Amino acid sequence: MNVTEAVTTRRSVRQFLEKPVPLDVITRVMDKARWAASGCNYQPWQASIVTGQPLRDLQAKIAASPPQAAEYDWTAPGKEDAYTARLHAVSAGMFGAMGIAREDGAGRMAAMMKNTVSFGAPAVMFVYFPRLMKEPQWSDTGMWLQTVALLLREEGLDSCFQEYMALYANVIRDFLGLDHERYMLFCGMAIGYRDPDAPVNNFERERVPLDEQVRFLGF
Repeated sequence: MNVTEAVTTRRSVRQFLEKPVPLDVITRVMDKARWAASGCNYQPWQASIVTGQPLRDLQAKIAASPPQAAEYDWTAPGKEDAYTARLHAVSAGMFGAMGIAREDGAGRMAAMMKNTVSFGAPAVMFVYFPRLMKEPQWSDTGMWLQTVALLLREEGLDSCFQEYMALYANVIRDFLGLDHERYMLFCGMAIGYRDPDAPVNNFERERVPLDEQVRFLGF
């Protein structure tokens, strides 16, 4: 698979097959991802990848715990109509694919709660870094995560980034033995093999036209 294929076939997968992720494959991916771009070579990202019984134990703790206030805000773009419209469009596509009507609040909540078990993914990566890291290092962590996602595609695997896990940061830090004062729990990343027949993995997504995002000067 070339880079273009990896980029264009990557999507947030929300239903996985019950097929384990081999350790040698995930190790190979993570070893290559070390070469992601990093300003000043800080390499701020850290992670724990959990599977099997430990993952089930952690998910049981998450299910038994109330969500906490998130330690960072991912909703700020909603202050502008253009970004709200993009959110509503992808939500409509996702819930529509699952046959959940807009007025079906219970159905939507049940679908959202699948986040707590990472949509049935056999492995989940929990990503964190020292709190002293600021915006540039958060950006570097994002580039590393994208690198991981594309390398997973190269291996025939899929993923879903889960900022939702920040709502259970304390539970996850306790489980992983992380110092609450030192570490920011950034996100989870569901990892596994997509269910190719699941409608939620096949709805059409929209992207903003290139000329609305990028200008070319001097060419």
